[in-house]
Amino acid sequence: MNKKLQTFVYILFDYIGASLAWFLFYLFRKFYIESLNYGYHINIEFDLNFFAGLFGIPVFWIFLYSISGYYRILYRKSRLLELGQTFITALIGVVIIFFILILDDVIFSYKNYYQSLIVLFGLQFSLTYLPRLIITTITQNKIKSGKIGFNTLLIGSNGKALSLYQKLNSGIEKYGYKFVGFINIYNKKDPTLSRHLKHLGSYDNLIDTIKKYQIEEVIVAIESSEHQEIEKILYKLQRVNVITKVIPGLFDVLTGKVRMSGFLNAPLIIISHTLMPAWQESLKRMLDIFLSLVAIIILSPVFLFSAIAVKLSSKGSIFFRQERIGIHEKPFAIIKFRSMYSDAEKNGPQLSSENDSRITKFGKFMRKTRLDEIPQFYNVLIGEMSLVGPRPERQYYIDKIVEKAPHFLNLLKVKPGITSWGQVKFGYAENIEQMIQRLNYDIFYIENRSLYLDFKIMIHTILVILKRDGK
Repeated sequence: MNKKLQTFVYILFDYIGASLAWFLFYLFRKFYIESLNYGYHINIEFDLNFFAGLFGIPVFWIFLYSISGYYRILYRKSRLLELGQTFITALIGVVIIFFILILDDVIFSYKNYYQSLIVLFGLQFSLTYLPRLIITTITQNKIKSGKIGFNTLLIGSNGKALSLYQKLNSGIEKYGYKFVGFINIYNKKDPTLSRHLKHLGSYDNLIDTIKKYQIEEVIVAIESSEHQEIEKILYKLQRVNVITKVIPGLFDVLTGKVRMSGFLNAPLIIISHTLMPAWQESLKRMLDIFLSLVAIIILSPVFLFSAIAVKLSSKGSIFFRQERIGIHEKPFAIIKFRSMYSDAEKNGPQLSSENDSRITKFGKFMRKTRLDEIPQFYNVLIGEMSLVGPRPERQYYIDKIVEKAPHFLNLLKVKPGITSWGQVKFGYAENIEQMIQRLNYDIFYIENRSLYLDFKIMIHTILVILKRDGK
């Protein structure tokens, strides 16, 4: 199973389909639209515009398919959903091309516009969807025959787990589950399931087990008496990139978005950790890059002023770099203008307070106006942060917060941000208790994440800066 090769195959045929669609549409315009308009047969000329469209238009389509999230799921595609997604994306793309490239065409009557729109859509949709249907069908047949499988971990050890395993593993048709082993809740060796699957320990070592055996899918099939542990299991699974499925009996204790998996085989519920539609995720990243570049250019005078002021305010470097924990617990170096004296943490990690003597006079002004955060636009530009997202913390404080509020780990599902709902509504936290209070605002953001909410937070942040009432 080669994911890169599978992605390449889809992109290659999408490119070929888009090129062929544009070529046939070009012929349609010459033979029908232009010939009808001028009253005589138009000769075909393969000029520079033709080749620019032949190679450039498919690039536009690949970009559009990418931001729609089509290439994210390669093997578990639904042909019905694929049909709908291809139809909608083709319709949007054709409308964009129509208004940019076709609307200025010389026409005989306005009916020609409708004809061009319908022909281009028909060609683009059919020449894209038919190859996709063939590739997806071939892939699904390989999964059913067992040629393609996904490393699967089963969580459970008693009757439900054994029954589910036998149901999924019996029969001629396979469903892509390549069972590596199972783990149980209380680390008790149960001989029942051990006869069929390798026992890999308890869920205390769940993350290490997933990484060691390169697990791609996890199926939770625990007993009713173990339901109190389901929340802890889901929190842990949110920290890794795996598909999580549970048996329907657990539906009443689960939170979050769910969808059914399986129709003719054993039904399972997929726990979706997707917090934002794929197109919004892609657009959010593009906005991060664009607005960061704009901010760096426009704020360059402020950047220069702040750098000089920091240097004159106290001895030490202009910038302050510190390791923070980003998305999926990946550490990175956050960059800020130094607002404290150089020896501020000589006694170990400390949170700042309102009247913190470690903060310089200019540092207090920067914190009020958020000027110390300006260098983080570079962190956003290289993809370590986003404009909007929970503020990144140090591992030292994450460990302390998780002891009292395990759901803090939900924040690590997304990129940290320069500003956040918690930062706007609460401000800087001075102790662990306040960090936990601020957590409620960030959890609200995670559960309601959208581009609309991002813009709302950015507007509130600007108002806080202008009023200089930041905490």
